[in-house]
Amino acid sequence: MPITLPENLPAYDVLSAEGVMVMGEGRAATQEIRPLKIALLNLMPKKIQTENQFARLIGATPLQIDFHLIRMSEHQTKNTAAEHMEQFYRPFSEVKASGEKFDGLIITGAPIEHLPFEEVTYWDELKEVFDWTQSHVFSTFGVCWGGMAMIYYFHGVQKHILDHKAFGLFQQENLAPSSPYLRGFSDLCYIPVSRWTEMRQAEIDAVPGLVPLLGSDETGPCLVQDPDHRALYIFNHFEYDTGTLNEEYQRDVAAGKPIVLPEHYYPNDNPSLRPMNRWRSHAHLLYGNWINEIYQTTPYKLEDIGN
Repeated sequence: MPITLPENLPAYDVLSAEGVMVMGEGRAATQEIRPLKIALLNLMPKKIQTENQFARLIGATPLQIDFHLIRMSEHQTKNTAAEHMEQFYRPFSEVKASGEKFDGLIITGAPIEHLPFEEVTYWDELKEVFDWTQSHVFSTFGVCWGGMAMIYYFHGVQKHILDHKAFGLFQQENLAPSSPYLRGFSDLCYIPVSRWTEMRQAEIDAVPGLVPLLGSDETGPCLVQDPDHRALYIFNHFEYDTGTLNEEYQRDVAAGKPIVLPEHYYPNDNPSLRPMNRWRSHAHLLYGNWINEIYQTTPYKLEDIGN
């Protein structure tokens, strides 16, 4: 089954060219099935790149996905055309007022990890989002800063500033092989990491009910399940394209910023060589398992979510 996207959304052509099944909204409306309604709250500066990355992963399942794009109500992006935002995104305030419910919500990271959460300009509204998910979203997936913000809001687990950037491709251990979210996972997998902050395993372990799923001796906790809030928190970036870490490295080099070579990423640590993608299959497994788990357990009637 395909993912439903507006035909003029850039991701429609990108994914079609890659062989991902996509369907226009008009054709989807004629199908006699209930698609899963999945939203992306996109906090990243490069909105279109992020749309493509997550649509690619959730569109690779055999289920039909109805994909929605949400933005913070007052925050204005400087890196994406206003026309694109106006055409494809709805402010959270509008979504909340409509009373709509969703089977799943992805909350992305944001390049503001150096700030205390309370100093983020849209923190008050983001807290509204977190509360709203408990009555209007069946399963929420917080990614990188988004995951750190959620685990802090719901459980008081703090992020900690690192003295150097965790940057590269790092091996993760499968800590819960029987978890439905890790179905098909190897004992070890790789995932791109790009952050100046960390979560600490001991502080997560101190919270009753949180379930560590993936973790690393080098970069700490990676994936945590929060059953009480029907949420997953991932602090790294399975959604990254093959060249995303390279783009970040070359950007900072060109800007003269202090940056280390991403670890375990370039062949022979040579940035002139094309990196090999060693995480794509596990990325598809994780998001496919998340979608499948939603499908198996979400109410058939959207209005029953949260009741």
